[in-house]
Amino acid sequence: MSVVLHLSDTHFGTEQAPVVEALVALARQLQPDLLVLSGDITQRARPEQFQAARAFVDRLQAPVLAIAGNHDIALYDLWARIRRPYARHAAAFGSDLEPVFRGNDLLVVGVNTTRAWRHKHGQVSRTQVERVARLLARAEPAQLRLVVVHQPAAVTRPEDRANRLRGSGHALARWSQAGADMVLGGHIHLPYVASPPGLPRPLWVVQAGTAVSDRLREAAPNSVNVLRWGRHAAAGRCSIERWDYFSAAGAFARTAVLDVTPARD
Repeated sequence: MSVVLHLSDTHFGTEQAPVVEALVALARQLQPDLLVLSGDITQRARPEQFQAARAFVDRLQAPVLAIAGNHDIALYDLWARIRRPYARHAAAFGSDLEPVFRGNDLLVVGVNTTRAWRHKHGQVSRTQVERVARLLARAEPAQLRLVVVHQPAAVTRPEDRANRLRGSGHALARWSQAGADMVLGGHIHLPYVASPPGLPRPLWVVQAGTAVSDRLREAAPNSVNVLRWGRHAAAGRCSIERWDYFSAAGAFARTAVLDVTPARD
């Protein structure tokens, strides 16, 4: 009975006011059970940008699970980057950099894939992989099991390979084995759903575009994802919906739906 609204790369500091208002209206329409932010919440990790992002999230009136992206670590403030890289993110979204959400039919595990010494590339360590696997292995059969990272765990185009999450091959195999259904991410502002081959169990990588920023890529508009599970979808199936922003209408509209069947023993 869960509806998850998945946003990424809001890049507050570059947000577009009409798109922000349209997304608030969409959230009021959907009334999601959980809001997932998969990183790059701000453009330059400035305090006022985090404050604007927090105020926006509060308007959506839903529980939130947020992880940091590479833009959420100060780039030009070297003291902050080295000594307290996540202090501003923590002030706005809590000190737990790898939050977990548990509901009757939903388990969502956040993973911090940023590293203060890297400019943009992400990494997942074997310790992180095993932590997530242990949580997944204890999930209830009724729970949809989501893992949230920032950089994409799988890509669909050769030109995006450089942005793929370091360690993602091992992570996907282990998380699939442990029972993950989907890995949510962002970073490259390109929405797509991929099903990597050769895994122990079916698993979908669900990528979101930039939700409200003017930092659009190619022909991809502002977009968000909506996941429906339980009584909001067909029995045993999960609907993955893409919603795009249309400037002429000043609103988000559903442009694609993929129904998948998560594997259950």
